[in-house]
Amino acid sequence: MDDIFGFSAYSPAQIAVKVDEVGVRKAKIAFIPLVMLGVLAGAFIGLGGMLYVLVKSDPTLSFASAQLLGGLAFCLGLILVVVAGAELFTGNNLIVMAWADKKISLYDLLRNWLVVCIANFIGAIGMAVLVFLSGHLLMNDGAIAEQYINIAAAKTGLSTTEAIFRGVLCNILVCMAVWMTLAGKTVTDKIIAIIFPITGFVAAGFEHSVANMYFYPVTLLIQYFAVVEIGSNVISIYDFMKNVLLVICGNLMGGGVFVGLVYHLIYQRNKEVN
Repeated sequence: MDDIFGFSAYSPAQIAVKVDEVGVRKAKIAFIPLVMLGVLAGAFIGLGGMLYVLVKSDPTLSFASAQLLGGLAFCLGLILVVVAGAELFTGNNLIVMAWADKKISLYDLLRNWLVVCIANFIGAIGMAVLVFLSGHLLMNDGAIAEQYINIAAAKTGLSTTEAIFRGVLCNILVCMAVWMTLAGKTVTDKIIAIIFPITGFVAAGFEHSVANMYFYPVTLLIQYFAVVEIGSNVISIYDFMKNVLLVICGNLMGGGVFVGLVYHLIYQRNKEVN
């Protein structure tokens, strides 16, 4: 079946095997390296978020232009994760394939997700503090800081259903991007595989839990230190935690179920047909 399509890169069925192999390796990473790689991923996604807000703060752009260009800028985060190497919770939802194939235990799966999610949280908050201390938020006459407040307020205004299903759609695209990077054999292949799905989810306004772990802390710092006038858009730690928890649930569903388990059923459950 693989030869029929004439892939010069890895075929989808071959990617499924690679996802299993990668999942086993990720599940067995020692605790300290896993934490450090998770912290890096949180920081990398924060850098992508920083560029996204920079683009969004330009009032001369139309809505569609700002969304598309902002999404393109945000790709920096996943490119750094994949090419430089880091452990990202949302992408690691694909490890569910290795569990479904009985190559890792449920404990291995949940350990990876929990440790990486917490480490991503630490890394994202750390990057938020660094960006705040750098004075970056005062660029464009404070428009960047104002944009963070607007973004956090919009996220806080989402209903429970909206937050969860925007999380689902986001991580379908994130995990598809990660899936496609495994088809590539060069760094260029991997970067191109990332650009369109990531630009798409950001432009569409979907919700990424680790990105929100960066956006909200920056906003809370802006509020606490009164960097700009915040008006009525006051954000609380409760708003932050509620959004992140809901989006994590959606991300798990999107990446773990709609990508990981679906591809498991297609390629791994009945391998003889492939």
